[in-house]
Amino acid sequence: MIPTPFLALETTGIVLSVIGVVVGLVIGWVVHVVVTGTTLRSAKTEAEQVLRAAEAEAEVVRQRAELEAEKKAAQRREEFDHEMSVARDELKQTQNRLEKREDKLDRKLEAVTDREGRLDERERASKAAEGRIAAKQAEIDAREQDLLRRVEGVAGLSVADAKEFVLEETRRQAIHDSARLTAKIIEDAEAEARTQSREITLQAIQRFAADHVVDSTVRSVRIPSDEMKGRIIGREGRNIRALEKATGVDILVDDTPGVIAVSCFDPIRRAMAGEALTRLVADGRVHPARIEEIVESVKKDMQERIQKHGNDAVIECNVRGLHPKIIEAMGKLAFRTSYGQNVLRHSIEVAYLSQMIADQLGLNGGIARRAGFLHDIGKAMDHEMEGGHPAIGMEFAKKYGEKSPQVLNAIGGHHGDIESISVYTPIVMAADSLSGARPGARRESMELYIKRLEQLEGIARELGKGMVEEAHAIQAGREVRVIVDARRADDAQTFILARDIAKRVEEEMTFPGEIKVTVLREVRAEATAR
Repeated sequence: MIPTPFLALETTGIVLSVIGVVVGLVIGWVVHVVVTGTTLRSAKTEAEQVLRAAEAEAEVVRQRAELEAEKKAAQRREEFDHEMSVARDELKQTQNRLEKREDKLDRKLEAVTDREGRLDERERASKAAEGRIAAKQAEIDAREQDLLRRVEGVAGLSVADAKEFVLEETRRQAIHDSARLTAKIIEDAEAEARTQSREITLQAIQRFAADHVVDSTVRSVRIPSDEMKGRIIGREGRNIRALEKATGVDILVDDTPGVIAVSCFDPIRRAMAGEALTRLVADGRVHPARIEEIVESVKKDMQERIQKHGNDAVIECNVRGLHPKIIEAMGKLAFRTSYGQNVLRHSIEVAYLSQMIADQLGLNGGIARRAGFLHDIGKAMDHEMEGGHPAIGMEFAKKYGEKSPQVLNAIGGHHGDIESISVYTPIVMAADSLSGARPGARRESMELYIKRLEQLEGIARELGKGMVEEAHAIQAGREVRVIVDARRADDAQTFILARDIAKRVEEEMTFPGEIKVTVLREVRAEATAR
């Protein structure tokens, strides 16, 4: 238990502590109030100073704004006054122009009024003239009708019949005049274009006539049995592929018994393939190695054969100084045909014909023979180069030493492709035509021959239906003669019929050379004296 004096001291201490805390709080609060009051007074003073400064600055800004507004208002008033002045000037100018235009319109209105007056006067005069003209026309019509009645009575024809008669006579006269004019124009044109058109047509037919493709591009090789066809084809076709690759041709194996066909546009390759195939069939050993061996052997033999043909032809024509390449090219022509005519034999014929013509004219027969011999040399390579054989042949001969300008011009111009610069070119052209036109020189199959003759006669009968009595193809189809009824066709219609038949033949038929159309109209008068 605690003694009483100590308890009193402890209580007194607590009371003093409490009193101290309270006094401290009071003193702190008093100090806080004093400090806070001082700060508020200072802040209020600063705020009043800032407010007075802001009011002074606002007053300055307001004064400046008022001055600026007054300045802009004055400037705007000046601009408006200037614009109003310009507008007043423009309005005044516009008013002046309108016044001038009004004056002009007034003057024009006066002129129009005067013109209307004159037109009214003219209209009145025109109406009066129309009345007089109508009266005159009525009088003329009456006289014309009276005249027509008199003419009809004298002639015994109505107006419609007379018109029909005049039109028919005019039509007949126009047809007759047209036919005569057409004949003259065609004769003049043929005098210049006959040779060139014929040669162009022949060249086109030679290259593209489908009727002659099979005969000129296919060679048949006979085999002993159909078992050989299988050996030629080989396992999976390896033998026939090897043969086609080595020779450059197409081997055609079909159901035709005992025959294998070789097809190619190049006659030399076609001949080589046929020879190689013949040797393989004779040998019996057919395999790729043997095929290559035989083809190489055939190539060497063919080259020797070509060279021999060329040398023989040169010796036969007695043409000297030719380059070996030219001789080789001429030898290749021995394997080339044109409408069944061997081109090398044709060249030899042209050489001799050219020499004979030149000799008869007193010219150099040697030059003519040389030109005629070389004129078709371009056909030896025209499957390898672009262009017609005359131009190809001329360039080839010039490249390999042919220096004679007469010979070169004859080679390049024998079909009229270039201008003739010497007399030897038309000589070669004439000899070329003579050789091709020789009977039997250019052959064709009997079936095609008969078909062409029938087609020729059929065209003549079809176009001359009602006029043609007979139509006959003569001279191996080189001429068709048409006989017309003289009572149904006059001379002009005869000429027109001949021209139409020739044109139809050119459009529908394929033929070598040219076909002459002759239309005959014969009038016979017979009488018997007793």
